[in-house]
Amino acid sequence: MTLRGVDVSVFDDAEGVASAVADELVAAAHAGMSIALTGGTSPARAYQLAAERDPDWAAASVWWGDERCVPPDHEDSNFRLARENLLDRLEAAPGEVRRIRGELGAQPAADEYDALLEGLRLEFVLLGLGPDGHVASLFPGQPTLDERRRRAVPAEPKLEPLVERVTLTVPVLSGADAVVFIVTGEQKAEALERAFAREPSAAVPGSLVRSSSGRTHVVADSAAAARL
Repeated sequence: MTLRGVDVSVFDDAEGVASAVADELVAAAHAGMSIALTGGTSPARAYQLAAERDPDWAAASVWWGDERCVPPDHEDSNFRLARENLLDRLEAAPGEVRRIRGELGAQPAADEYDALLEGLRLEFVLLGLGPDGHVASLFPGQPTLDERRRRAVPAEPKLEPLVERVTLTVPVLSGADAVVFIVTGEQKAEALERAFAREPSAAVPGSLVRSSSGRTHVVADSAAAARL
């Protein structure tokens, strides 16, 4: 289905969602794209399947949409999630892996990532969607949603774990040729409906991120899509 110019694919369960997102990731890696990965609870299985289906990511570059200010081996690290479920399972690693060094602290890490992103346009962005409608670490009603000059900024924690974060900004996320949302579980149903079936609003950051030049694709299970 299509909602407000966004393609929406609905699968029976989380495994179907993971499989579809894995195919998207594999296609992006095979094409040598610059790919921004996400954390959260939804993408781990998609990462595992992507590594199985194409273990050669040498042509791609890998970035992150946000990160918690913890060491890279910490259980809350988005980098660790991707390393364990994707990167460590590949036979040929991406040509470039650019993690957010959250252990530096929010402002230094944001400054470093902002500089790394200068002159780069991410081509494929994978995002989750929180029950409150947040994406990356862009939270409802926060001034980070209005940032238009910087590519990466510090973000105050608004949910567990309560640690500072670094997030990419709306223009950077929306600048990708492909923006793919992975959304599973009945606890996301209201957020999904508010983000994709209503007018854009700072109360629902997910409603503000759309590919400005290409395709926005929501991949959801039937529980998450129940209110569409």
